[in-house]
Amino acid sequence: MVGNNIPKHWQIKKLGAVCKLKNGFAFKSIEYKDEGVPIIRISDINEGIISCKVAVKVEAKEEYDNYLVEKDDILIAMSGATTGKYGIFKSTEKAYQNQRVGKFKIFALDILDNQFLYYQINSLKRQIEKDAYGGAQPNISSNKIEQMEIVVPPLPEQKVIVSKIEELLSDLENGKQQLLLAQQQLKVYRQSLLKWGFEGKLSNKNLNGQLPKGWRILKLKDITIGKEGLRRGPFGSSIKKEFFVPDGYKVYEQGNAINDDPYRGIYFVDEKKYQELINFKALPGDLIVSCSGVTLGRICELPTDAKAGIINQALLRIRLKKDLILNKYFVLHFRGAFFQKRIFAQSQGTAMPNLVGIKDFKEIDMYVPPIEEQKIILQELESKLTICDKIEETINQSLQQAETLKQSILKKAFEGKLI
Repeated sequence: MVGNNIPKHWQIKKLGAVCKLKNGFAFKSIEYKDEGVPIIRISDINEGIISCKVAVKVEAKEEYDNYLVEKDDILIAMSGATTGKYGIFKSTEKAYQNQRVGKFKIFALDILDNQFLYYQINSLKRQIEKDAYGGAQPNISSNKIEQMEIVVPPLPEQKVIVSKIEELLSDLENGKQQLLLAQQQLKVYRQSLLKWGFEGKLSNKNLNGQLPKGWRILKLKDITIGKEGLRRGPFGSSIKKEFFVPDGYKVYEQGNAINDDPYRGIYFVDEKKYQELINFKALPGDLIVSCSGVTLGRICELPTDAKAGIINQALLRIRLKKDLILNKYFVLHFRGAFFQKRIFAQSQGTAMPNLVGIKDFKEIDMYVPPIEEQKIILQELESKLTICDKIEETINQSLQQAETLKQSILKKAFEGKLI
């Protein structure tokens, strides 16, 4: 229900009394073409401006003209995880409206301003999401949305309110963009710090391109322990669900490396299966690495209290020579964007990148300083990265405050308190 704290001369009307919400056409994927008229689908609707730059296309037909999307049309997602997301179409390009995309069409233009409605839909969004039915695929009907109430001030007042909203939101958006820019710059600075650290520039001054004194260029095979140092997980058929028991030796999975969380997971094997797969055992101090997909190269160190277990087929186990390189130093180096690029550059597959074979992986090299200098570098990095963390936390808080302020502006606008 729309609140009662509105000016007395304002009206409360059901949405369907001033506009219709029309569903789109069920285009078939076999009709999609490289050239033609773009189709706006629910996946093309984000909060704000709707773009059809990456939309699928179909051949223009007269039978589709009833589903044309025109400049300034307000569209809303009627199903799926994006139910309730809305935007305004600002392009002059011809486009069609797909099934489950709702289009608001005002028929009482002497009562309701299109831009005023666009901003007011924000106040309906939570109710739309709440009223959506269905489990994995929530849906909401146009009839249900049309039964929702909106406030309707006199038309001239609506235009003044829209003007004020846009002025305030423009200032807010400018501030938000500055925060996002600072966030991106901080990300670049983090990676630069890591690169400088692992090139010796944090612990040595005036290098002039040469390798710092005492540093060596070593391959992964030089800093890992023999055959046990780099071990891919067993074939998938070696670890099946029928082998799992309620408790025992942990089966480490890709998710442990991806989320840097050694404690997650619910799969275990018994002593017999553990001994069968003893070559793939994972112990405290081991490093585990994700071997496929967009998360290729994610790494996790198993802490002292980690449960003994085995790695599955999606992981690589790394055991380092502790007299040559510290786990913490290696992990930070491994996570650096400059090192990750090398892993992806050598990966196999296109749609699903996979770690290069162990034989080639062993040949990847890195700069390795003396242990004592590794400790100095880690100390320097931790100090500077802690400051970065605090700055990032402040930026995130400011971004949240900006969103809260936006909601406050819109709430006041439709309570008559903005002008």
